[in-house]
Amino acid sequence: MLSRILARQPCLPYLGQARSVNLVGLQVRSLLQQMKLTHRLASRHFQVSASALHGHIHKPKPGEELKITFITKDGTQHTFEVAEGDNLLDIAQAYNLDMEGACGGLCACSTCHIIVDPDFYDEIPEPDDDENDMLDLAFGLTETSRLGCQVKMSKELDGIRVALPAMTRNLQSKDFS
Repeated sequence: MLSRILARQPCLPYLGQARSVNLVGLQVRSLLQQMKLTHRLASRHFQVSASALHGHIHKPKPGEELKITFITKDGTQHTFEVAEGDNLLDIAQAYNLDMEGACGGLCACSTCHIIVDPDFYDEIPEPDDDENDMLDLAFGLTETSRLGCQVKMSKELDGIRVALPAMTRNLQSKDFS
């Protein structure tokens, strides 16, 4: 293998001259060190976090489509058919609606703040402490405010209507990096 690596080196025609100053030994040592480093890096195990999938929604199975209506800042209504399990931030971004999600859906900001139709609010699981902390930073907080990244579509939410607030604040949790 080393001979194949050395064969690709552009300085091979000069090997005769290089031997006199021991450059071949330095080059071989350098190549071996690079190969060792490459091998160490290549043998490491890398993990991908769930946030790497952010922004991707699933195509609903025929007959299992759920409807959601977003009401934008200007009052325009956009209705989409989505799959169960997709969160509202991903859905909004997939359809190019104006929902930022600065933290990538990690519940570390309030830029995906939504206002849920009161008829559907009680169908959504209660917000946890992290979401409530971030909601405290949201502009225009209401009794039915939630973070879009934390609300996942379910059969109980079929037909849900959510409004995007007039403004958002991009204040992130100090623990988010």
